[in-house]
Amino acid sequence: MATKETPNQPASAATQARDKAIDLALSAIDKQFGKGAIMRLGKDPLDREVHVIPSGSLGLDIALGIGGLPRGRIVEIYGPESSGKTTLTLHIVAEAQKRGGVCAFIDAEHALDVNYAKKLGVKTEELLVSQPDCGEQALEIADMLVRSNAIDVIIIDSVAALTPKAELEGEMGDAHVGLQARLMSQALRKLTAAIAKSRTMVVFINQIRMKIGVMFGSPETTTGGNALKFYASVRLDIRRIGAIKKEEDVIGNRTRVKVVKNKLAPPFKEVEFDILYGHGISRDGDLVDLASEANIVDKSGAWFSYNGERIGQGRENAKAFLAEHPEVYNSIEAKVLAHYNVRRIGIDVVEPPAAPAGAELPDDAKKAARPAEAHAPQAARLPAGAANAPSASGGTNGNGGAKRPMS
Repeated sequence: MATKETPNQPASAATQARDKAIDLALSAIDKQFGKGAIMRLGKDPLDREVHVIPSGSLGLDIALGIGGLPRGRIVEIYGPESSGKTTLTLHIVAEAQKRGGVCAFIDAEHALDVNYAKKLGVKTEELLVSQPDCGEQALEIADMLVRSNAIDVIIIDSVAALTPKAELEGEMGDAHVGLQARLMSQALRKLTAAIAKSRTMVVFINQIRMKIGVMFGSPETTTGGNALKFYASVRLDIRRIGAIKKEEDVIGNRTRVKVVKNKLAPPFKEVEFDILYGHGISRDGDLVDLASEANIVDKSGAWFSYNGERIGQGRENAKAFLAEHPEVYNSIEAKVLAHYNVRRIGIDVVEPPAAPAGAELPDDAKKAARPAEAHAPQAARLPAGAANAPSASGGTNGNGGAKRPMS
């Protein structure tokens, strides 16, 4: 019969010896690689909360589960031609700029429409734009911007247009097997750690190609190999699913976005919204749809009501009412975010007080003109400590987006 051991003293000695060995190893690592190279997560906790920048669509922010797109991560947006990829990224730039952020647009396709960007709310005079000659140059510029610790959002449009230098110097018809895939794989290995440290969001726009000989499943694939699929924390598939007509004229597209990959919340959620030509994402229509689904705005027949007060007959009239009454828009938006239990971390939101049930909407609101950035949360700012962050009225920080300390 085996004797029952009481290993209190031996175990304690073994534990002390192990802890001492770990402490010696940690000291050696800190000495060789610098303080902070390794740490105990409980003693020196990392910032576990991911800070976000709104996408420009409230429905997409909710589908992402964190209230926006994550900072310090790689995002891929792909889809067919004319599906709204660039429009969505320009909305992201506009949202970041409203909060004092500095943004860069690497236009590898050489097709950026400056006038359209202005219509979407982008401050083009503050936007950094590069039109590189080759893929290596584009990714080197992106790497230098990330390592500056001064950029909040970088858009690369698009991966398919990142042409390797060897291909440009060759002749038409030359075979360059896997050249672009190797370029993307090498660049992403270099970029990932720097992106996380600087809290820069890097958004890659990508195009769709067809695989040859696929018998089962979707033949669609994206360009640039598989590296971007692995390194991206969020992948969005954006598609045009219908046309929006006014009488006989097509004035926009009904768009569906599917969250194909999400490392920060449950994936595979879908959202639909309108993209209007010349105006971008219809935020008012997006809010009317979401608030109706959540029963925050009541729909009785063709009438929409909020807090017992009718706000419009038909969806278009309800949208027009919200466009003219920003305080009602902000109140409904805050309730929709609360209903879906979404909290935007890194954005200071001053939620308007909830109006009591049955309370009338303010009369003076009918006379109020809607500010250009009425949809921006009040006192919103980027979390990295930008001094004199802009208010919701769209003011700048006075120096065109100064460098700010990055945590």
